[in-house]
Amino acid sequence: MCGMSTLAYDGTAMLGRQLRRVRNNPGLLILTQTMPITMLLFFGYVFGSALAMPGEEYRSFLVPGLLVATAANGIMTGMFQAAQDVHRGVTDRLRTLPISRAAVPLGQSVADVVVTAAGLVPFLLVGLAVGWRVEGSALRAAGALALLLLFRFATTWIGIFLGLLTGSEEAAGQLGGATFVLPLLSNAYIPAEGLPGWLRTLAEWNPISAVTTALRELFGNAPVPEGAAWPVAHPIAGSLMWCAVLIAVFAPLAVRRYARGED
Repeated sequence: MCGMSTLAYDGTAMLGRQLRRVRNNPGLLILTQTMPITMLLFFGYVFGSALAMPGEEYRSFLVPGLLVATAANGIMTGMFQAAQDVHRGVTDRLRTLPISRAAVPLGQSVADVVVTAAGLVPFLLVGLAVGWRVEGSALRAAGALALLLLFRFATTWIGIFLGLLTGSEEAAGQLGGATFVLPLLSNAYIPAEGLPGWLRTLAEWNPISAVTTALRELFGNAPVPEGAAWPVAHPIAGSLMWCAVLIAVFAPLAVRRYARGED
């Protein structure tokens, strides 16, 4: 019990540090908040005209996918921030403090979720402006947003571990750019049903596809596709499974890597 209270106290202090860090770097905050809106307008009005869906229907299909693609970018932001701290010696200084070894990565991951939650507001307002609507109940919509933030929390742990592993801002930036491929190999932007057999299987076992399908179902934007792989056929259970697996694997790895340093 004492260990948990110490972790909570130290984690809250590290959360405050991360939020001040975001406040002192408004350029990065603005970029990360405006990019999803730009993609919504671009994909919604350019790709929508090239698909079988009418424009407004495609934008309703696209909004949940972009929300999940943005959540998956927790890998990139977590990686870059962790690598930046290592590269600049901040991590070494924090490691000398008498605080819980899990507090620093935990504070970073929770701060990332808080910033992401704030960024949802302008994106959802733009989504409403271009024709997206919540067709389900308010309770189911709240569940969709909670699931989205849980997925962001899980992906941030992946990024923190990789950032601590690389320890280089340049390497983290290059590796982080590769994460943009992940939503392309999912049903975030297009229906997976039209993909070739092997590619459809790959897309449907992508965690992004399960979470995207869960959001579409909870928002009432699209039904669960028939004949899909288990995580997409049971999207809420599949999403929770993926989040649990990612956190169970990468949170201990990140904490252990932080505690060990360069050893």
